[in-house]
Amino acid sequence: MGAITVMNDTLAGVAQLRIEGLGAAGDGVAHLDGQTVFIPGTLPGEDVRVRLAPAHPELIDIIHSSPERVTPPCDLFGECGGCALQHLSLPALLEWKSQRVTQALTAAGFTDLPPAQMFQTTPRTRRRMDFAVQRVPGGVIIGLHRRNGDPMDMTECHVLHPAIFGLLAPLREVLGSLGALTGRGSLLVNLLDSGPDLTLQTPAPLTSADRIKLAAFAREHDLSRISWQDPKDLGIETVAQSGPVREDFGGVIVSPPPSAFLQATADAEKAIVTAVVEGLPSLNKKDVTVELFAGCGTLTFPMSEKGRVMAYEGNLAAANCLKAASGGRRVDGFHRDLGRQPLLPHDLKSTRAVVLDPPYAGAGAQTMPLAKSAVPDIVYVSCNPAALEKDGKALWNAGFSVIGLTIVDQFLWSTEVEAVVVLSRDVKRIRRENSRRSRNDLSRSDS
Repeated sequence: MGAITVMNDTLAGVAQLRIEGLGAAGDGVAHLDGQTVFIPGTLPGEDVRVRLAPAHPELIDIIHSSPERVTPPCDLFGECGGCALQHLSLPALLEWKSQRVTQALTAAGFTDLPPAQMFQTTPRTRRRMDFAVQRVPGGVIIGLHRRNGDPMDMTECHVLHPAIFGLLAPLREVLGSLGALTGRGSLLVNLLDSGPDLTLQTPAPLTSADRIKLAAFAREHDLSRISWQDPKDLGIETVAQSGPVREDFGGVIVSPPPSAFLQATADAEKAIVTAVVEGLPSLNKKDVTVELFAGCGTLTFPMSEKGRVMAYEGNLAAANCLKAASGGRRVDGFHRDLGRQPLLPHDLKSTRAVVLDPPYAGAGAQTMPLAKSAVPDIVYVSCNPAALEKDGKALWNAGFSVIGLTIVDQFLWSTEVEAVVVLSRDVKRIRRENSRRSRNDLSRSDS
């Protein structure tokens, strides 16, 4: 930790600080008069001057910059709330995200962690985005929110897939012509194998004229589907559809419902699927893998190549999608709200392995029954280190060890990080993995 110098400039209220690390929101962390302060736009190891504003310190200038500091590629960086760390080099960003995951696992009790496999997606590959939409004088804004502020227009983006970014200009025009967009709405875009799939939410119901305009827009731009979501009851109806809506999960064609969950980038999805499948134990024909929070089958169908999968999903539309695609596969799909009705230990008594990809808040009520079960192997797909730490603590107390770890940075330049954690309490498997790791370490030292 660097020393903290407070400059003798009380009238100006200026202080010189050493940035000690990054906080969870990507802001630089320093200390002043015993208090932790967060300074956006700064990096660990930097000496900075800040103005002591009432709410939080404001960066004046950087006296000594980090060697990992780079020029942000996007002119909107600092205004748009989509990216927090474009000023940090990509290798350093991946390392920081890896540290967030390993720190969470260590805090949960797992101290002997294997070396992590790491994957980072490339720019302009984001295929899923939830936009804010707002009517303003003279037009429509489509973009993301400023940090703690209103939406701003996305006139540039180094994250978004070009097929989605290219739609924004014509979307501003057609949305501006809709009578239903009386103020602020939202637009979720999934780039499926069949083309862009849009779910629009507007303050007022669509008029007949609005529906005609959207149908024409879908035809003109080869959109897979346009749906409208009622903000009052959250019901979704299809407004326009050009043909079958499809996405390939492990060689199985599924038809996702509107606004379905999709991994943010295709290459990251591949990395996650590979890590999950490789993390499964050896299976025979009678072994059952139970998948929790299965979605539409992103992991389900690739896993079914190794053995039978019983997949549980709480969203009815997603569960029905998975079931519809399961014919002739070693997959049984079930609709079940695991928050209200978790699988209990006796439900898992014949289960060889459990794979779970819980929501951002974690596995919730499902965690303790899973820990108390006799399941020997778990593959946990995490999108939140804080939730991973909480759930991981229960699994550590239940005797699990981490035998595999993959870090996936698919939300480039953000603070979000995915991880695939392979856990086991099978003594023989743990011993084999430790032996293999020792041989690899010896091989590296010899070379």
